[in-house]
Amino acid sequence: MAWYDEAVFYHIYPLGLAGAPKKNDYGEPVHRLNTLLPWIDHIRDLGFTALYIGPLFQSVGHGYETTDYKTLDARLGTNEDLVAFVKACHKAGIKVVFDGVFNHTGRDFFAFADIRKNRESSAYRDWYCNVNFWGNNEYNDGFSYDNWGGYDLLAKLNQRNPAVRDYICDVVRFWVSEFDVDGIRLDAADVLDFDFMCALRQTADAVKPDFWLMGEVIHGDYSRWANARTLHSVTDYALHKGLYSGHNDHNYFEIAHTVQRTLGMVPAHIKLYNFVDNHDVERISTKLRNKAHYLPVHILLYTLPGIPSVYYGSEFGIEGKKERFSDDSLRPRIDLAAHADDAAKNPCTQLIGALGKIHATYARDLAHGDYRQLHLTTEQYAFGRGSLVVAVNNADSEASFEVSCQNGTYLGLLGGTSVEVTDGRLPIALPACGGEIFAPADAQVPHDKVEAPQPRIAPDAFVPEEKPATAEATTNALEAVEVPDVPLEKMTVEQLQAYILAKMAANGPVTDQMRRDVADNIWPDSLLNWARSFR
Repeated sequence: MAWYDEAVFYHIYPLGLAGAPKKNDYGEPVHRLNTLLPWIDHIRDLGFTALYIGPLFQSVGHGYETTDYKTLDARLGTNEDLVAFVKACHKAGIKVVFDGVFNHTGRDFFAFADIRKNRESSAYRDWYCNVNFWGNNEYNDGFSYDNWGGYDLLAKLNQRNPAVRDYICDVVRFWVSEFDVDGIRLDAADVLDFDFMCALRQTADAVKPDFWLMGEVIHGDYSRWANARTLHSVTDYALHKGLYSGHNDHNYFEIAHTVQRTLGMVPAHIKLYNFVDNHDVERISTKLRNKAHYLPVHILLYTLPGIPSVYYGSEFGIEGKKERFSDDSLRPRIDLAAHADDAAKNPCTQLIGALGKIHATYARDLAHGDYRQLHLTTEQYAFGRGSLVVAVNNADSEASFEVSCQNGTYLGLLGGTSVEVTDGRLPIALPACGGEIFAPADAQVPHDKVEAPQPRIAPDAFVPEEKPATAEATTNALEAVEVPDVPLEKMTVEQLQAYILAKMAANGPVTDQMRRDVADNIWPDSLLNWARSFR
């Protein structure tokens, strides 16, 4: 099997973690990437085997308005710094995946700059979608073009142009030859051209054994993108949503249904990329109304089918609230030295370290084992993964139940308990907001490597977050947003949300869950498709 099937990912947004300025002045390189070198040991010690890091390359601001695909952002350093960083990761046994922003470029990218200079005479006028010299844009260039998400800052590449396709494939080859990268996460993969992705897959298969392509996909039939012709994997946003709302609403049926639906959608050999937070969504410790649910959430993240990923800082239990006009709170600078004792004292960090050991020791079961639902209520959930039995409890009180299993002695890998099964029924007793992973004692694995006191996270272990806004309050705020008489493509996220809510109200009663679904969706392309569905 390929390395990525058994990987546990750590995710870094480097411009934020390194404390880079928000705007790039294209001045002399500042070697901030080197300040991330100490994080490599931290990543390895917590059991992570792969790193997804990006965006990395020269850009205007947040990194997704690329200026140069072949030069490290000057705010992070030089190409030599990136070569050394990847080499240090590989030495520690960590694979490295870059962010590939190939749907659009910034306005300073050489091809777009040439269009601005030479207009109709530019050799690159067909590198972008629907360039119209009879139109205009917010920068008053005297021409219009398709953008991403309504932002003229992000000019949409014409991926059906063979020259563009060849150029991006050459970028992939350059990243492998120059930096020895092991894979690419494709930004906005759900709006990429499928023939373009096929070309990327052919390039990936040629440049390096087991080179991995993973795409950012918000919703839909994941098998459209993850298959033998296009990508190896995609983000499982459906499970991401289920993991936090299934705990907030005390509804394990939502998570179990999501798992079954995905298993029926995607072939078993394709492992989706699982996560509970990232650089675009609120931190899991902020989303959870009961902080103690951090434990069962992460047990599920590491044991459900798929490839688990943890976003930098969330192993410390830090919070980050999604703001309407800024993602800065989701992408902070963190002083690693300030968390030097967390592995010994922070229950969140202890849990992530224990789960990392378990995943490494039982990779055969967790990466390749079958999934069997064993027990399901709104507040308790148990399933089998190969020879393992996983059980979680979202209730505020203790819970006991039994599940079918083979006879023998079972060890609780987090709590260290031992249970004898003689009648084919494994008795499970879980504390409030708790969970356990049971393994047969006769399995050929070194159990001493994973035994550890179970970390218990009390609800008052963290500073309580502000009371979540009610669905009614959220709706009232959106109803106050004026919906302009402009094409949907020109609307902001808030205007699209208000438009969708208004259309829903015109069609019938709007439930609290419907309001939450609209408020939680902050992705322009997804909202645009949703808004178009009312026409």
